[in-house]
Amino acid sequence: MLLPIAGVTLFNAYQQHMRASIENELVAYSYSLLAVAEIDQGQLLMPEALAEERFNINESGLYALITTKAEPAQPLWRSSSLMALADPQPVRSPDIGQRAFYQVTLANAPHFIYSFSFSFTSEQQHYDMTLHIVKDQTDHMALMSNFKQQLWSALFILMAVLLLVQFIWLKWSLTPLRILKREVADVEKGKANELIADYPDELQQVKEQINLLLNTEQNQRKRYRNALSDLAHSLKTPLAVLQGQVNIDSNAESNKQAQEQIDVMNLMIEHQLKRAQSAGQSSWHLGTEISPVLDKLLASLQKIYRDKDLSYHSQLLTTQVFKGDQADLLEILGNLLDNASKAATAHVAITILVENNTLVMTVEDDGAGIDHGKMDEIMLRGTRADTYDKGHGVGLAIVRDLVSSYQGHIEIGHSAQYQGAQFTLTFPIT
Repeated sequence: MLLPIAGVTLFNAYQQHMRASIENELVAYSYSLLAVAEIDQGQLLMPEALAEERFNINESGLYALITTKAEPAQPLWRSSSLMALADPQPVRSPDIGQRAFYQVTLANAPHFIYSFSFSFTSEQQHYDMTLHIVKDQTDHMALMSNFKQQLWSALFILMAVLLLVQFIWLKWSLTPLRILKREVADVEKGKANELIADYPDELQQVKEQINLLLNTEQNQRKRYRNALSDLAHSLKTPLAVLQGQVNIDSNAESNKQAQEQIDVMNLMIEHQLKRAQSAGQSSWHLGTEISPVLDKLLASLQKIYRDKDLSYHSQLLTTQVFKGDQADLLEILGNLLDNASKAATAHVAITILVENNTLVMTVEDDGAGIDHGKMDEIMLRGTRADTYDKGHGVGLAIVRDLVSSYQGHIEIGHSAQYQGAQFTLTFPIT
């Protein structure tokens, strides 16, 4: 923005300088003509040939004209260069001793003109006259056009150089930010646990604070899971003792009731531990590549359900990432695919894609499906895990809670392609 303003300012200044130079040139010509002018018996006398050769050459571009001061002005003398041309119009007659510099049209072309009014005194008589010096603007206009072209070319080159320098400087100065962005993305995708690049002093403190946050969260999660693991072991030991007491007790009916309660307690402990161990909506989502996790799951399921000879169909991009913990993804997909494998007769399918900034996972099978009443019961908020069928409902409850912890949504429906159950999970991509 400043360079165009500077260009216009320079051009205007140069133009004014050139106009002043031309005016001074015409003033000098007027002095040379006044020096040779004479009055004899009331007649103006001028030499036939003037010192400036262009006044003597027809249509040379430099002309001289002397007119009377009184209005209307009458021509008294004209230079040889003006003989073949009409007098320039309009011309001005300033006051005696005053001058004027302006433009006129001569031969359909613009010209500069310098007019100076003077008075001759002879035999006590005054002869008031005005001298006009006229100069063609062709050379001046060509000079200004050439200057303008060179000026704007130079400014354009200078602007291009400045933009290039600014681009290089910005690229160099923003390099640490790009590195920081890349390292943060690696942390999100689970490829790194902390920022390790060298940063300038302005970003060094940011790097340290981010690493402190990451280390604090990782250590807190580790302590949390260790504590839960210890809790699980401490609960399993009393349950094992109760289990032994049930086996010793000879009352079959009480054994059955006690065993049912022990099984419920085991399921509840398992469910709540897995729910609590979820990474969930943490401050930093560790990105997990879906394809390797799914490949391992399908390979394991094919071995487990080898007798059923199931066909597993998967559709996803190898670059797709789940913004969450790998253990949580394994728990979600593992439960859904295991339930689908139990219900399927021949086919289990999983499709993972991204739509409208949302990660969509769909698991289908060709089994008997889930009746609508059961669908509603499973989707009810606050439903306890022990209200589902043993061995089946707990897994779905874990999936429901894990999906909810990632701000996701789960829908249970009927598969149009395989005619069995269909589970659709959606997760926002942030």
